[in-house]
Amino acid sequence: MKIEKSVTILNKRARFEYEILEELEAGMVLTGTEIKALRSSKASITESFCQFIDGELYIINMSIDEYKLGTYYNHKTKRERKLLLHKRELQKLEKKMKDVGNTIVPLKLYINNRGKAKVLIALGKGKKLFDKRESIKDRENKRTLDRILKKS
Repeated sequence: MKIEKSVTILNKRARFEYEILEELEAGMVLTGTEIKALRSSKASITESFCQFIDGELYIINMSIDEYKLGTYYNHKTKRERKLLLHKRELQKLEKKMKDVGNTIVPLKLYINNRGKAKVLIALGKGKKLFDKRESIKDRENKRTLDRILKKS
């Protein structure tokens, strides 16, 4: 089992599904086996989202696989994990969440250079179908342009 110093887990679907309005970095409350499993890149944030529960922000549906060497002290794979933000940031996010269509989604889960687990969250507005088609069209145009430039 390989434990890495820097781990980066991305949520690639978030930028496709949502129009990103604002990004914030938040810490997370984790147990011992969770951070060890996270350091061995055994986590997924593709289907997760953030929600306010009693004035505090939690990440829901984030999956951190069980740590192999953890005995009966092991953690649950999917549980609500509290996010650590300043009170002003929480209040600002909660105000913006009252707007219709706004959602808080995690973009990136990583371990910073001080060894702390951080999650990059974003306030996003759900894209409509035609917006998604536009994103696909832009991506394909960029690919063909890169291909043409590479040939010449």
